[in-house]
Amino acid sequence: MAGVWEHDAILRLESDFNRSADTHLIKLPNCICPNIDVYLKDESIHPSGSLKHRLARSLFLYSLCNGWIKEGTPIVEASSGSTAISEAYFAQLLGLPFHTVIPAATSRDKIAKIEFLGGVCHPTESHDIYHYAQELAREIGGHYMDQFTFAERATDWRGNNNIAESLFQQMQKERFPEPSWVVMSAGTGGTSATIGRFIRYRRLPTQLCVADPENSVYADFFHSGDATLRCSRASRIEGIGRPRVEPSFIPSVIDRMIQVPDSASIATIRVLEKLIDRKCGGSTGTNLWATFQIVAEMKARGESGSVVTIICDGGERYAATYYSDVWLQQQQLDPVPYQEQLSQLVSL
Repeated sequence: MAGVWEHDAILRLESDFNRSADTHLIKLPNCICPNIDVYLKDESIHPSGSLKHRLARSLFLYSLCNGWIKEGTPIVEASSGSTAISEAYFAQLLGLPFHTVIPAATSRDKIAKIEFLGGVCHPTESHDIYHYAQELAREIGGHYMDQFTFAERATDWRGNNNIAESLFQQMQKERFPEPSWVVMSAGTGGTSATIGRFIRYRRLPTQLCVADPENSVYADFFHSGDATLRCSRASRIEGIGRPRVEPSFIPSVIDRMIQVPDSASIATIRVLEKLIDRKCGGSTGTNLWATFQIVAEMKARGESGSVVTIICDGGERYAATYYSDVWLQQQQLDPVPYQEQLSQLVSL
């Protein structure tokens, strides 16, 4: 039986949810095709600044209801940044210590945000951040949240105002209310699992496309079914792509995958800034590049309809990386050819 502290913790999470408005659905100008509408579900406006806010709340509720978190339990996660920021937000809300194991290349802006929220960062050069996090949790008597295992099961995919239900409700009064496609990228795979399951549960005609950056095994796994695939390099697009197949990535709910060059992801956020006067993170560029490919194909076939993708987080966290020409040169990334290609597509 749960105690007074656990009951209060769940109430605090529910109260925080009740205080938060839903995220916006932004319609892009009809600059590509007058018969195809493109929308961006803006997850950057959550209190912790990213799509991972929904996941972190679900993981805390799941762990509390399973009896894994008690008063004073240190929370430990393995995260490249955004999930850690969101979990640090909720750990602070509940008065719990928070520790995260992060890749050494994680942006300084993200680390500063985690520390601002009271979290402790443990950088490592190793790809095996999972093992390090498990060992850390064991050493300090903490609970390892393990987003890569529990993301697909902690969220109620049938509804309960998850991202899929919110998205489709907001589309109801648009001229093409049932999107032809929803396009997104995958980190844990939890959000793609939620959206894919919701589409099937509601018997919708919408198809789901997952965009995958360089240095990620998901696209190859989707086509080969080989769960032993490994990549020796970490993704440069923070928060998405994985060097191994994660337990939360469910390929059977996905209709298509598109591999996106990192230079194209960065080019796309620079073009997007001209369209909406806002900077966004690299994963948003990955999403939108794949979206534009699908729109171009629909246009070539003479189709009409709508396509929805996701703004995962804001660009202020990446001033020293994706918006830095010095960093791009160091990484040998050249977005200019892709920017030119996109500018012709969207008539800038």
